[in-house]
Amino acid sequence: MPRFSPVLRTRPGEAELRSVDLIPTWLIAGAFAIGMIVRAANPADVPALMALQLESPAAAQWSRAQYEAAFSHAGPQRVVLVIEDEHGAAGFVAALAVNHEWEIENLVIAFASRRRGLATRLVRELVETAQQEGAAMLLLEVRESNRTARAFYEKLQFTEIGRRPGYYHQPEEDAILYRRELK
Repeated sequence: MPRFSPVLRTRPGEAELRSVDLIPTWLIAGAFAIGMIVRAANPADVPALMALQLESPAAAQWSRAQYEAAFSHAGPQRVVLVIEDEHGAAGFVAALAVNHEWEIENLVIAFASRRRGLATRLVRELVETAQQEGAAMLLLEVRESNRTARAFYEKLQFTEIGRRPGYYHQPEEDAILYRRELK
């Protein structure tokens, strides 16, 4: 199990900002992400995370207990990053970290903040974090019909590696599996 630097652990009371959170504007993908910061989420963010997920029916709909478990010391290690502006959380990414394989479990951007480069910034920050922690790959699955998400991940160098038939329900649909090598 990787050891996480204190600023990246999703534990109460730990530092929430890192120097890379204040990325120069010329490095930000999507000039509209200017003024946004990325930080490690904490338990106080749970209501905002739940509100954001409600805006995205295609996102994983976690319960309060599932979000709270992401911040507990018990169970698998998770990394949850939030992107925010002066009004609060505009999106988040949650990933499961197991040894050298990390899996993106949820990525949500507020409806009013979409198409501004926030998801790209979150995923890039997660990739950087995973690399710093020694992860070899980042995995995820997407509904087969979600062409927008599939194109997004492919743009970020994720490669389709397979499918899980009937993985999703309501409606039933295959999951397309993606991987991005990190080393």
